[in-house]
Amino acid sequence: MKAAVFHEPNQPLTIEDVEIEKPKRREVLLRTAYAGLCHSDLHFMEGLYPYPTPAVLGHEGAAVVEAVGEDVTYVKPGDHVITCLSVFCGECPQCMTGHPNLCENTEVKLLPGAARRLKWKGEVLHQAFNLSVFAEQMVVHEHAVVKINPEIPLDRAALVGCGVMTGVGAVFHAAKVEPGSTVAILGCGGIGLSAVNGAALAGAARIIAVDTNPSKLDLAKLMGATDTVNASNVDVVATIKEMTGGGVPYSFEAIGLKQTAEQSFAMLRPGGVATIIGMIPLGTRIELHGADFLRDKKIQGTSMGGNRFRVDMPRLLEMWQQGRLKLDHLISGKISLEQINEGFAMLKSGTPVRNLINFGVA
Repeated sequence: MKAAVFHEPNQPLTIEDVEIEKPKRREVLLRTAYAGLCHSDLHFMEGLYPYPTPAVLGHEGAAVVEAVGEDVTYVKPGDHVITCLSVFCGECPQCMTGHPNLCENTEVKLLPGAARRLKWKGEVLHQAFNLSVFAEQMVVHEHAVVKINPEIPLDRAALVGCGVMTGVGAVFHAAKVEPGSTVAILGCGGIGLSAVNGAALAGAARIIAVDTNPSKLDLAKLMGATDTVNASNVDVVATIKEMTGGGVPYSFEAIGLKQTAEQSFAMLRPGGVATIIGMIPLGTRIELHGADFLRDKKIQGTSMGGNRFRVDMPRLLEMWQQGRLKLDHLISGKISLEQINEGFAMLKSGTPVRNLINFGVA
């Protein structure tokens, strides 16, 4: 099969013929339909987060089940699924206390470099995030997929696999935004726009979207933003405090930068909570004023929106069918696997929201 291979940071991915193992006990073989190009993958490609190489990246996708291994009962060949990096065991303390996205079982959620499902030139080709979606096929644990209604278009389904789930989940699960409240969201990429949409679904009365790209701010309005701030020419914190009469009760950082993380905390009103969604580069420290904590201000992170993806993703797709969740606006274009480097170059420019790799699966 064909796959995009990551060799080392800041070098192009190469399209290679690679070998894939047959599914073993509790594993499934998938035929990839669509894969989203996400900023999270770009962080690894730029060396901001280390990963063993060579590897096949990619974590946002939709696929069709081709074969199943022993003891797999959840899916069968022909089923349509969304993949999710939040693979879970269902038995560890995190899973049993309602946090399957934080599963601790390393026999199911394999650590980087542990998987032996891919080979290239006779050597191990590392599987990223227990998925490796930038390939025509995947072998994954059955708990890395959720079965979906086959009537759902697989391109829309792929978006839910990371960006939409993370953005909406941060609003619903991590921050628990209250109806009628005011929300500020820094960054209007795929995750930030999904957080905007999630805030609208949660009943926020005022949703302030912040970005430096006017076209993305326009798109944020379509996703539910009531106000926009172009951060390229204003003091974001001062502007939002003036707009809201002292700050917001909820802020979300969806970029992954030190500056915007600090801004998200600084714009809070007393008692507010800032939720960091973006991947801040490894080793980067953020600086906060200690006295602010005396005013009950809080800052927190979230892993994939605190998802319970087997429950959450079908619900999100049902909301899309009802016209409440907006997915269509997130797709900027579709490319072939061979165009993946050009796709990431466009992503780095900040122009598109989501380009999808189309693997030609009906």
